[in-house]
Amino acid sequence: MGSVTTTPATYSQALRSVKRPDPVAVGTIVWLGSEVMFFAGLFAIYFTLRNASPDLWAESTGDLNVPFAAVNTLILVLSSFTAQAGVFAAERFQPYRTGSFWQFRKWGMVEWFFLSFLMGAVFVSGQVWEYATLVAEGLPISANSYASAFYLTTGFHALHVTGGLIAFLLVIGRAFAVKNFGRKEMTSAIVVSYYWHFVDVVWIVLFFVIYVVK
Repeated sequence: MGSVTTTPATYSQALRSVKRPDPVAVGTIVWLGSEVMFFAGLFAIYFTLRNASPDLWAESTGDLNVPFAAVNTLILVLSSFTAQAGVFAAERFQPYRTGSFWQFRKWGMVEWFFLSFLMGAVFVSGQVWEYATLVAEGLPISANSYASAFYLTTGFHALHVTGGLIAFLLVIGRAFAVKNFGRKEMTSAIVVSYYWHFVDVVWIVLFFVIYVVK
């Protein structure tokens, strides 16, 4: 049998045929890994203060509105599903709906992402309302170690959610700005969904630690 000679042309074709991971998506995953360490540090601070003042924790958790927080959590969790529906639409290269407004199965990325944005905005507004209520009841951030830990952990998460809301608007705006919705726009949608799922998972853990395990 004769040997097969690999020419530069066939070699370059082989390289192009290899599917490499998108560098933007990989970079986002690495960055989210660093964010995990950041929130791990916040959890460490929370549990350290909690172990130092267990009686204070037992007394202060009674001020929390658990049913309200549960509803707010449900809204944020559902926004992850709508965001993923937007990703599926982006992977079909479908930026806009192809049917009537009430035909949800024909929605595009823009409609699903805008719904996710609204749900995330409701979540942040709910947190602001909860903060205002706690301050009115005499629990500002400077009240004690419990208040400091509570506002620190939930506040940093709220900032991350706000960053996700801005990212949704940027992706939606980019979909309107380009003439042809292509792979770059699809990748942007996927990256934003990674981030949004991350903040959702972090909040589920926060909700369990702060509101359930008292």
